[in-house]
Amino acid sequence: MTYEFKGRTRDRVAAESGGRPARSSSERTPRSGSDRQPMQVFAAAMGAAFLLAGIGGFIPGVTSNYDQLEFAGPESGAKLLGLFQVSILHNIVHLLFAVGLIAAARYSWSRLYLLVGGAAYLGVLLYGLLVDHDSDANFLPVNDADNVLHVVLALAMIALGVLGTRLARDRAGVR
Repeated sequence: MTYEFKGRTRDRVAAESGGRPARSSSERTPRSGSDRQPMQVFAAAMGAAFLLAGIGGFIPGVTSNYDQLEFAGPESGAKLLGLFQVSILHNIVHLLFAVGLIAAARYSWSRLYLLVGGAAYLGVLLYGLLVDHDSDANFLPVNDADNVLHVVLALAMIALGVLGTRLARDRAGVR
């Protein structure tokens, strides 16, 4: 006895509606970089920057005072590029923000990553401005150079999210 599937498949739905049957994944044309939206490129660039910062925080020479790298807290004397106070936790946060490389796979994920990530960095900036840099509350740890960088990152991510949206609308001819 043989069984024949009589349910609705993409090919059957397409045939019933007068359309073409769907092509299998092996028949599809490969994606080119030309269909990638600027928003996705922006998210990938930010994700790559965070990945480099996260990895760089664990490399002696890129991080000065590497022997003073602590898990968390203001006691960590390590400084990425000799400027930005980092800890193992701080480097992990940078590595987590590298998710922009994955978000770049889709326009909607890229937009969400840039806008929410920018807002999150505004929160980190606020934390850095309010916390006493020498107290145990400075668990991330941040210094004045970090605060300047965080405002730049926050504004850049939000601006790229807005710019990417406008560019996509212009590309689609939507006003």
